[in-house]
Amino acid sequence: MSDAPTYAVLRDRALVSVSGPDWRTFLQGQLTQDVETLAAGELRFGALLSPQGRLLFDLFILGREDGCWLDVAANRREALVARLTMYRLRAKVEIVAHSGHVVAVFSSTHLRESGDPDVLAGMSGFNMDPRLPALGQRGYGDVEPPGLRADAAAYDAHRLSLGVPDTADYGDDKTYPIEANIDLLNGIDFKKGCFVGQETTSRMKRRGQIKSRMLPIVFAGPPPAFGAEVLAGALRAGQVLSGVTGRALALLRLDRAEGASLTVDGRPVTVERPAWFEV
Repeated sequence: MSDAPTYAVLRDRALVSVSGPDWRTFLQGQLTQDVETLAAGELRFGALLSPQGRLLFDLFILGREDGCWLDVAANRREALVARLTMYRLRAKVEIVAHSGHVVAVFSSTHLRESGDPDVLAGMSGFNMDPRLPALGQRGYGDVEPPGLRADAAAYDAHRLSLGVPDTADYGDDKTYPIEANIDLLNGIDFKKGCFVGQETTSRMKRRGQIKSRMLPIVFAGPPPAFGAEVLAGALRAGQVLSGVTGRALALLRLDRAEGASLTVDGRPVTVERPAWFEV
């Protein structure tokens, strides 16, 4: 069994370049992640929320010498540029689409069995995924890593094997970031000060007012349809999100789902807490 890493070009991700004298202070007031201390070449995970604290965009922030790149869902890039431009006002900042691509480098077998990210350490032009080391690394621009090329579906299956939500699971302006576990995946800096949606997010975390979270469910056969209802007896316990054969993510009501006998479309399903899920 080879430990050679596998990589996939993520065509469903795209880049936005943010630069100009005020880029740090501008983004610091918008994003859930601290950018004031972001070093050139450093990668962090964060989000842009609505004023009501709902999740609009999940994104990665890559520090550059003259600004940063934002790694965002490709089908949401124009909307992100428009949203940030609306917030820009008099700030001296330039926000434009960037043509580079996003590559994920991962080694499913090695990382899942050993949990050791060092198999990917030191690879030029790549950064460890800040959400979870077992996810592997992300590279940007014109990068071509060594290893075995796979399609994006293989990376998606790897992500699901670790129980990590992604853009496809969030919806537009429907989910709170804590429901999507962004707080557990290093995407919210609660010490950085104000950001858009900060009041609601901090209150939910501080008071423990978190009724639902995204968790993996396991089952036999193909995944249920996106949005399929998860039932605890006759009670609605949540809904299915993205999935592959035998495994999917679901947004679940914690008080009804955990420890209960659950079904989806008449099939039994079981909740599986990832090792990183600590609340």
